[in-house]
Amino acid sequence: MTPNPAAPQGPATHTAHRPSILFVCVKNGGKSQMAQALMRQLAGDSVRVTSGGTHPGTALNALAVQSLEAVGASVAGQSPQLVTPELMRAADRVVVLGQEAQLPEVEGVRVERWITDEPSLRGIEGMERMELVRDDIRARVAELLVSLR
Repeated sequence: MTPNPAAPQGPATHTAHRPSILFVCVKNGGKSQMAQALMRQLAGDSVRVTSGGTHPGTALNALAVQSLEAVGASVAGQSPQLVTPELMRAADRVVVLGQEAQLPEVEGVRVERWITDEPSLRGIEGMERMELVRDDIRARVAELLVSLR
């Protein structure tokens, strides 16, 4: 029996666009890494996701990593990286987390900003703070994922 040339031949013939998201914060050690890990956890391979910082630090925030591990999200192998115009152009959506990070204008790139919860302004610190930040980011990531489908 000869295969029907008009019939789909498996995943390799599927050409649907896979959306790409770039999450940004200042150091790329906390909020943007959390958003990236949570999007990967929720979306799997259906979304390309990366993150970067406007002034990247040297390491990930240890409490951010612990709070992610507590919900089964991983940042294994990740390290802070600089946001470049090339990274911005390669993304379908650029999301800045918080008020501090400022990106240059890049022609053709629309940037959205999430004003995330900052529990430290209410005197909440340590792991409790990080869990509240994580949960706020997770809810926003879930809404973004729904809007992409």
